[in-house]
Amino acid sequence: MFTIDLLKGQGLPVRTKPQGVAIFVATFAVPFLVAMLMVGFYVSNKVIISVQRHNITSFDAQLQRLADDWKRKESGDKEKASLNSCMTDVFNSIHRHTQWSPVLVALVENLPDSVVLISLEVKQQTLKRKASAKGDAGSAKKAETSVVARTLKMRVCGNPGDDCDLEVKKFCDRLRASEYLGPKLEDVKNVSKGEDTIDGRSVVAYDIDCIFKSGL
Repeated sequence: MFTIDLLKGQGLPVRTKPQGVAIFVATFAVPFLVAMLMVGFYVSNKVIISVQRHNITSFDAQLQRLADDWKRKESGDKEKASLNSCMTDVFNSIHRHTQWSPVLVALVENLPDSVVLISLEVKQQTLKRKASAKGDAGSAKKAETSVVARTLKMRVCGNPGDDCDLEVKKFCDRLRASEYLGPKLEDVKNVSKGEDTIDGRSVVAYDIDCIFKSGL
């Protein structure tokens, strides 16, 4: 319905109400705000996706470095295990050699001035021996055990004009009476005597066996 001013011959303007203005503004403002929010979400999500992609790339690089470090660690562990095995072998070898050091010192200290030590060799063998053992019923039985027997074989030589036979005999006696070697030796034997040549000159040579007690 329209209101007409009869004097002016035209319609009267409709008074604007606040509710109508609010509805009018809301009609355009709400879609605009929704659109702005959607644009904001889009931009925000795009930024977040870019950051996450960068983080994923960074994590992949870190994983690759960690994988390389892990491979190096495994390689280092294998090398360490190999070195430990070698060190065990070296320790055992050193132990076997150092246990002969006092023996060599005793030999040198008791060696006569008139003879020269020209060779040393250690022979080792495992012997089977029977030892008494009690059975379940208390009866005595013989149990077979393994013992290690070592023999230190040496060759000494001297000038044919010297009384080397007596010197070698004294040398063997001193080894038997040695404070260090005596308790460890089963016997010292002069097993042979012969001729040899050293630096183009003839010498008399003696082969001596130091037989150690079994199990030492």
